[in-house]
Amino acid sequence: MPSFYQIKTSLSLIDKLKEINIFLVILLLVTFLFGLLSLYSVADANFNPWARNHLIRFIISAVLFLIICVIDIKLILKLAYPLFFLNILALILIMFIGTETYGATRWIRIAGISLQPSEFIKVSLILCLAKYYHSFPIIEASNISRMIVPAIITLIPVGLVIIQPDLGTSIIILIGAGSIFWIVGINYKYFITAFLLACASIPIGWQYLRDYQKERVFTFFNPERDPLGHGYHILQSKIALGSGGISGKGYLEGTQSHLNFLPEMHTDFIFTMYGEEFGFLGAFLLLIIYLTIILVSFQLAIKSRSSFGKYVSCGLIFLFFSHVFINVGMVMGLLPVVGVPLPLISYGGSSMLATMISFGLIMNCYINRDIILAKEGFID
Repeated sequence: MPSFYQIKTSLSLIDKLKEINIFLVILLLVTFLFGLLSLYSVADANFNPWARNHLIRFIISAVLFLIICVIDIKLILKLAYPLFFLNILALILIMFIGTETYGATRWIRIAGISLQPSEFIKVSLILCLAKYYHSFPIIEASNISRMIVPAIITLIPVGLVIIQPDLGTSIIILIGAGSIFWIVGINYKYFITAFLLACASIPIGWQYLRDYQKERVFTFFNPERDPLGHGYHILQSKIALGSGGISGKGYLEGTQSHLNFLPEMHTDFIFTMYGEEFGFLGAFLLLIIYLTIILVSFQLAIKSRSSFGKYVSCGLIFLFFSHVFINVGMVMGLLPVVGVPLPLISYGGSSMLATMISFGLIMNCYINRDIILAKEGFID
């Protein structure tokens, strides 16, 4: 074997646990605690039902995070394709046995537990694309023949999610896939071409949007056109954020939220309630924590010697960023209203699991940063 591959190919469990970046773990824990406090406030100083379930889900997710941190990266590489196809199967099953809520069929019940496969397809798609591009030299990434398969791999879950319908998640899936394409160095001309094709297809796509989705677009440009209807959510969100001022009204003292003017306070619009109670300073602090999580994660990602580790880590970081950016932009009226949760803050088991799985994978790639991976696994 060439000396280039004479490196440490395995770590003991203790060694792996020692390699876990404690600072990143603390940042994730602090973010979760902000969410726990917010959900306690949403329920009018009651631990039930939101805060209690949020805590239980975080504990389960944290255990899963630790397991993923220490499992063999060879196993992750081998399971990349099977996990993707399993998620695709779950998205297909939703069309037949899915549970409908608020006009969308996004959930499937397994052993009495409701799961949202669209949350997990984001992660599995990143793994799938990372393994695909890991299997050949990066110089070949812009070859047309090498782009057909990843394009199909990306468009299948996007189409299945749009059918549910879930436009917000489909956009995030495209962002995640696009980040992988950018990281591997695909020629910018293809991005421009894709953008122009997307713009050209808007008139066609518009015809297939549901009425409420079209109203969200109209409301984005002019919320005052229907202040008691489709524009109500975003107008109340802006009022609540503005009323928080610099330092906020105080914990448990939000008027817009506790008088039930704010919609979906425990999920998509939880940042609004948080901003009302803790003001600009509190909201800014939370965004700084999110930014720090992203920067620390990037520092871990670039240390990986394997292309698979780099692609997985960077793709998942972009997914995390897109969730934060879209959710915060939405509640501030900078983006149309879509159903995108705020990571670790919003109430939702699938979102929590997917987020902690993502950071478990990022940490795993960092722990195994000095291991060179062959096309199908370790170079032994």
